[in-house]
Amino acid sequence: MAAVTTEEFEPRRKSNVGFLAIVRTLFKHRLSLVGIVIIVFMFSLAIFAPVLAPYDPLEQDLDNVLKGPSIKHWLGTDDLGRDLLSRVIYGAQVSMTVGVACTVFSLIVGTFLGLLAGFKGGKTDQIIMRLVDMVMIFPGFIFILILAAALGPGMINIIIAISLFGWAGAARIIRGNVLSTREEPYVDAARAAGASQWRIMFKHVLPNSAAPMIVAAALGIGGAVGMEAGAAFLGIGVQPPTPSWGRELRIGYTYLATVPLFSIAPGMLITLAILAFTFLADGLRDALDPRIRGEGKKM
Repeated sequence: MAAVTTEEFEPRRKSNVGFLAIVRTLFKHRLSLVGIVIIVFMFSLAIFAPVLAPYDPLEQDLDNVLKGPSIKHWLGTDDLGRDLLSRVIYGAQVSMTVGVACTVFSLIVGTFLGLLAGFKGGKTDQIIMRLVDMVMIFPGFIFILILAAALGPGMINIIIAISLFGWAGAARIIRGNVLSTREEPYVDAARAAGASQWRIMFKHVLPNSAAPMIVAAALGIGGAVGMEAGAAFLGIGVQPPTPSWGRELRIGYTYLATVPLFSIAPGMLITLAILAFTFLADGLRDALDPRIRGEGKKM
């Protein structure tokens, strides 16, 4: 008689949400479709900036300082005669890089710690959640500004500062889902089959607790873009002459009366980026919730 393996005996709950079902729901959800289009546009700016930008974003022309829109410079020039359109396009590289990097780091750390806290319980849960409370007791932007100021300016440091705050929210979300998922019958069946705790955690509990994290990831990218822009506006983060939407907004604010597009253009892109990821998160929430998905909800 052939031996029954743990793999054969472990019944995992099959997800009712397939990839095609998610895609169909996202495209039916009008706001998420708008968000997807904007996000594709933003990443296209970041990836193809050297091709799309008409000028070198660092090239100065002191004879054409603070000029309005023209055929040569569609958005005008800044206080050093640099082409504003080129700097706005290259600024997408900073915002998208910071947004994605912060979210990935926060999700990796937060998911692991939240999974550990929810599944293990006891003292492990208490220690991890007290760390979460210590981080989240501070207002998010103040916490990030303090860390960024302590670490010093630079893209890497602002990514670290935002990530060190973002992991706490991710840990709390995943822990809440793990607490209910770990009591499911398929988890008990896996234990009865002799599966190790780590195998149960990563192969059974985590995949069936991850849906809210996908939504949180979309929101996290938009939040990180806003945090980076805010830090750059206050002079913390990416330093000149590197193009950054937040810094362009800050400098342009001084010349709002003479060259309004200097601050309006980057400000609009920051707003669009945050809205786009919020719309995508709303669509993902509907796509991953079988009750809402079954109603074919449209916005």
